[in-house]
Amino acid sequence: MTEHTDRPRTRLLGCVAIVAALAAGGCTSMKDAYPAATEAQQRQAAEENVNTKASANIDTQPTYLRLVEQMQQEGLWFASLAHIDALEQRWGVSPESTRARAEALRHADQAAQSEVAYRRLLGTPLDASGYRGLGLLAGARGDYAEAVRMLKQAVQKTPTDALLLNDLGYASLRAGLIADARLPLMQALQLKPDNPQAQANLAMYLEMTQQHEEARALMDANKIPAATRVIIQNAARQLGVSTPRPSEIPATDVSLASNGSAPLALKASRSSNLFSSGQPARGTP
Repeated sequence: MTEHTDRPRTRLLGCVAIVAALAAGGCTSMKDAYPAATEAQQRQAAEENVNTKASANIDTQPTYLRLVEQMQQEGLWFASLAHIDALEQRWGVSPESTRARAEALRHADQAAQSEVAYRRLLGTPLDASGYRGLGLLAGARGDYAEAVRMLKQAVQKTPTDALLLNDLGYASLRAGLIADARLPLMQALQLKPDNPQAQANLAMYLEMTQQHEEARALMDANKIPAATRVIIQNAARQLGVSTPRPSEIPATDVSLASNGSAPLALKASRSSNLFSSGQPARGTP
């Protein structure tokens, strides 16, 4: 359910190319030829950049919170935890810092601690984030029924959050609640027409309910690549063992718009992160 993309990786050069580059001139070292070294250097530079900004801009709590959010957007989850500690030492614990801590702990694979932090958000102005986080954690451990229950609570608090609706729809599919998945998936796609996860999840729903022509029209309209279509179709087959009978399947209008770019009725829009907005390979929304 919800929301990581891999960093682009440089290809390893062939041995001949490496030798030729070294012989030709010299300013490239062997370690520079390896993508791991390049990625580590980029990550270190990003962290140093954010740390420098943090040192110079900690005059207010909102400013520091924005810097923590920037670190998390760049995938610096562990470093962000250290800055959350520093922030809370100076200004105290707040719902915003608790949410940042819960997110960092979840992405750092500290599920138990993350759950404690998310539960602290319940009853606060950020309780929707608390319910969503608990839903994502439930999905990560394969408890999709609990994931659906928590995500429904979150949707009640923030009914127009497209990524949350997408998470709920995906969790419903994984829980075997096929008919229940239709509404949140349709809503997610209309609210965020260009979101690839919302497109993929609705296409998967259509495949699971034997609406193959509609699924193809949806994927054509959104120019979903062939490799992604195979993933969607395979996932639909794996999850479709409890597909409802045709009489139980609501009709879904996915006729193409006149410009050919989106389904007409949908205005076209968190296993792998393809279907879910929250966490890679988590199997939840």
